[in-house]
Amino acid sequence: MRSVILFCLFLYLVAVTQAAPTTNATNTTTNDSLKAPSFTTRTLWTIISSSILTLFACIYSAIHPNIPSPKHREYPSILWRQLGMMIMALIAPELIVAWAMRQYLSADQVTNQFKDSRYPNVPPESELKESVSETENRFLPRDILLAFGRLFVLLAKSVLFVIVSLCHVLCAPVRWVARWIKPGKSESDWEDYTWTQKHSFFVLMGGFMLYKDREPSRTLQPTHILILIRQRCIDVPTLTADRIDDKSKGNAISKGVVVLQVAWFVMQLITRAIYHLEITQLEVGTLAFAVLNFLTYAAWWDKPLNVQCPHPVRWKSTDLNSTVIPEDHIGKIEQDKTHQFKILAPVLRPILELIGFPGIPTSRELQVPTFDGSIKLGNVDRIVLVLAGLLMATIFGGIHGMAWFFAFPTHQERVLWCMSVVAITGTPWFALLTAPLLAALDTPLLIFILLYALCIMLYITARAVLLVLMFTTLRDLPPDAYRAVLWTSLVPHL
Repeated sequence: MRSVILFCLFLYLVAVTQAAPTTNATNTTTNDSLKAPSFTTRTLWTIISSSILTLFACIYSAIHPNIPSPKHREYPSILWRQLGMMIMALIAPELIVAWAMRQYLSADQVTNQFKDSRYPNVPPESELKESVSETENRFLPRDILLAFGRLFVLLAKSVLFVIVSLCHVLCAPVRWVARWIKPGKSESDWEDYTWTQKHSFFVLMGGFMLYKDREPSRTLQPTHILILIRQRCIDVPTLTADRIDDKSKGNAISKGVVVLQVAWFVMQLITRAIYHLEITQLEVGTLAFAVLNFLTYAAWWDKPLNVQCPHPVRWKSTDLNSTVIPEDHIGKIEQDKTHQFKILAPVLRPILELIGFPGIPTSRELQVPTFDGSIKLGNVDRIVLVLAGLLMATIFGGIHGMAWFFAFPTHQERVLWCMSVVAITGTPWFALLTAPLLAALDTPLLIFILLYALCIMLYITARAVLLVLMFTTLRDLPPDAYRAVLWTSLVPHL
């Protein structure tokens, strides 16, 4: 990450050096009599490089993958996994946002669960009071209102997150000086084992590995940890939030730099719109990714980045439980039943994992599924997740729709753009609204597979068409596309 930041600073210095001599000091006025500042010119390379780097920040740097299996820590395996997630983020960014939001909602639920268990002083199973609490599984009108309220809070948090991220970057030198002046933490501060939101994200990404006879046995889920602690099969994991931060490959500054680049890109496009300067289709497509990126980063702010090794939890073997195996306490791993979807299984697996489909194994032997849906959400959280998915699909398609009236080299390309925008915006709505109807009509599985196969193919085709048009339309840009407001080029960016 440090090398990436240094490389980005080098690109910034090169960009400033190239932009400085092209200043046009003459002031012009726009049609609405708004006095414009000094303008400068930009090249096609500037347009492409700033968009590609921002796009890279959205589909690579913003993704916080789960911990890989010990068998897949070799460089080729990690590279293929990252490449696969980048392709998925490029084709279906709404799925990445839904993944981040589901982990955020699940982490909240896990944090409350561990606080209620009095972690780290978890009482043994014999001291627990039996309490049966039945929760209704039906949706109530108040659940929908609460879901809208919580979704609004999450969106507001994503906006505040941008401000906080920029403050982290700007105030970094002050914090570095304060660390030199302020004495180090006491030993009691370092040994704070209170369960935090970071612990919840860490366990959801497969951060606790059960070891039996010095060999990795399986990845532990949150409920597994509490069950084994209560039955005195394992000791309480001695892992503090500071040690989790030490495992993470990212920090507030590195994340803030990425957010700073995305924020600059959005700001300069808003400035171009104010002064009626031409915006390219590539920049509009990148803007759609940038807007979704803010919510993704806000949801994953407390999640560790690129952790490669889980925290070991040792199985306590005694004379009393020498013949007992972990599966006797936490059950066996479920069998994968996605083969019933035939050739669509690889495509449908992420969606089925995300919604917690019963046939998907909730925990593989040595790693957690990428889009793990093992934590059962409450009614309000499920509505929030659905609303967020539809909202992100609408926003993503709507931003692409802003380019309907832009300049296109040919009329055929304009028609293709419009048709693709309608397809990527309407397909998620159609798929979600028809699912309850098909279930109520007891539709055969074959019809379900064929219908959703058409939806998936339509969506992927439309996304591919938009990605191609984002670059092919650069061959014939109007003159205003090469003009830029001078002060935006002086703001630190890539």
